[in-house]
Amino acid sequence: METKWFIIIGIGIALLIGLLAVFFASGDPDGLESTALVIHGDKTLTGNAPPNAEVKENIPGRFSYSSPLPDYSLGDVWGKPGEAVAIILGVILAFVVVFGASKLMGRSQKKTQ
Repeated sequence: METKWFIIIGIGIALLIGLLAVFFASGDPDGLESTALVIHGDKTLTGNAPPNAEVKENIPGRFSYSSPLPDYSLGDVWGKPGEAVAIILGVILAFVVVFGASKLMGRSQKKTQ
């Protein structure tokens, strides 16, 4: 019973932090996103790319990825509520993936014993 409450409280805290983070988050790219921009040539280490810089898409040998919820949002129309919904969906999805993986690992360990 303690494990159940620990998980419920943990999910609640994660959701609360996620919802509060919407209002304190910066619009600037984080370290990983900034590195991806540098690799793609969209950003330099010394400053912003010039306004007339060309962005080349689908260059062979370059990594390309499109996020289902880019910048933790559901589009420009939703605004901050959309960001909150995206964060809630992300927390729930992360829980489902981790919970599912733990169940699969538990089953495989029972079979080996």
